Amino acid sequence: MNSYPLWRYLLLAAALTLGTLYALPNLYGEDPSVQISPLRNAKIDDPLIARIDAALKKANLPAIATEQTPGKLLLRFGDDTTQLRAKDLIVETLGNAFMVALNLAPRTPDWLRAIGAKPMYLGLDLRGGVHFLMEVDAAGAARQADERYVSEIRAKLRDDKVRYGQIGRQANGGILITFKEEAARKLAVDRVKRDFPELTQQETAGSGGSPEFELRLVLKEQALKESLKGAVQQNITILRNRVNELGVAEPIIQQQGLNRIVVQLPGVQDTVRAKEILGATATLEFRMVDDEHSVQEAEAGRVPPSAKLYTRREGGKILLKKRVILTGEYIIDAQSGLDPQSSTPDVSITLDGKGAKSFANTTREQVGRAMAVIFIENKVETEKRGTGATAETVKVRKTVEEVINVATIREQLGKRFHITGLSSTDEARNLALLLRAGSLAAPIEIVEERTVGPSAGKENIARGFLSAEVGFGAVVFFMMIYYRLFGIFASMALAANMVLVVALLSIIQATLTLPGIAGIVLTVGMAVDANVLINERIREELRNGSTAHAAIEAGYEKAFATIADSNITTLIAGLVLFGVGSGPVKGFAVTLCLGILTSMFTAISGTRALVELSYGRRRVKDLSI
Repeated sequence: MNSYPLWRYLLLAAALTLGTLYALPNLYGEDPSVQISPLRNAKIDDPLIARIDAALKKANLPAIATEQTPGKLLLRFGDDTTQLRAKDLIVETLGNAFMVALNLAPRTPDWLRAIGAKPMYLGLDLRGGVHFLMEVDAAGAARQADERYVSEIRAKLRDDKVRYGQIGRQANGGILITFKEEAARKLAVDRVKRDFPELTQQETAGSGGSPEFELRLVLKEQALKESLKGAVQQNITILRNRVNELGVAEPIIQQQGLNRIVVQLPGVQDTVRAKEILGATATLEFRMVDDEHSVQEAEAGRVPPSAKLYTRREGGKILLKKRVILTGEYIIDAQSGLDPQSSTPDVSITLDGKGAKSFANTTREQVGRAMAVIFIENKVETEKRGTGATAETVKVRKTVEEVINVATIREQLGKRFHITGLSSTDEARNLALLLRAGSLAAPIEIVEERTVGPSAGKENIARGFLSAEVGFGAVVFFMMIYYRLFGIFASMALAANMVLVVALLSIIQATLTLPGIAGIVLTVGMAVDANVLINERIREELRNGSTAHAAIEAGYEKAFATIADSNITTLIAGLVLFGVGSGPVKGFAVTLCLGILTSMFTAISGTRALVELSYGRRRVKDLSI
């Protein structure tokens, strides 16, 4: 008689129990919901919740459940129509102090959420969502490259004490530098040739009979291509960081062609909000405070040519110099925290080499004077104009510029420093988030926009699951007819394999797409293939005169090498697909690899445990195979 170790039974029981628990959340579905998050100084409290509740009840749009978590309020509704109407009403009630977004909230019970069980994500083709094709503006990339070179060349000439008149970008592209003396121009030519070899130079006389000497600089063709390529890659990184950190699950963001980017946001129902997420930018500027002129005169309209009037976050106006001493493009890292001296929220800034050098030089010369930090955010908002039947929704581009901090420079600043004056830890986190993501390296334009509705996603889900059910049913029917009791064991192992695959997808929070369902269907065939090999080996041993127990032992041992060989070969192919593929190909590879691992476990250990339970402890002459 054969015996199967107790620890293997316990391992199987534990795996199936955990697998069932973590696969369960996928059966509960989702509720159409509205998610409310505060911006800046706003907060979610009981009076706010009561105001929203009263507005919804008055409009006969009651929420079926309300959930409050730190920094977020979630309202669940019974259907999509109520959700959309409630969202518009909440936006109208709360104004611009809160971010209101559509969401699909899982109905997972509290006891499952307590152990970290969550449903797996569904891809764009199953859940619905938004697809954007964006084009990076090549002219905009060249313009920003020119502006960057203007700043760098100005600093280089100033460091090398080369006297020049003016330096700036030309309207038709390129950089123009003017000099009073020919000797200064020759010195500049040598410096630019040495430090900026990617620029072509042209020496010309001053226009309009001017006695000035001019130097025109143009970026070389290859450098332009590299600049555009770098801008596309930086934009992809920025978009990915922004979307990931702002909570969109498993986005697909990848390059298409030379200057286009594909962005897919599964589960996003609000196209306008998605555009706002992708188009928003945030950066910092550092300027010196203009203490030579009167703020009151500037407010009255008499702003000095060298200064600009800004609004302070805590209220009031302040006059700043126009010259920018540092911008956010030199920031390579930003982390939120608490100021050790005042215990107030702050953001720790780290600059790159060029930014650190420029900042150190400027602050060394300005010790004892006040410097302001300006927070600049560019965003697109939707506004309703008109009333009644004439009301229309328009997109409005807004640039918000606020002075968040004014401090006296006590000593020379370098690569690392802190920004204070923030109103809350949430604002510090958001500022650090957007600074890490950065501003877009070049302007982007949405050239194609497509929304996959939930109904199309439901149809894809229905068809995908139908294919899996038909495949599973056909395999089970064949196995039960051809292998009898051993076919039933194989079918039970196959069902356990499906549960474990879904559980693993849920645990790692992978995204299931239509190609992913195809991978699951393929693993059904791979899983049953192992049992076919085992069963045929057992039948062969029986035909050779082996006893029932000896045939079982030999069947599993001799089939193992063949099963391992075929599965490992397919696993390697799946890993290669995952490594070099993208989007749907990766989805297919993930489910294929997980299915292979679980099928080897269930097909060998699972069926062996069932066989040993049925035949292992009693004498038998025949096997139902």
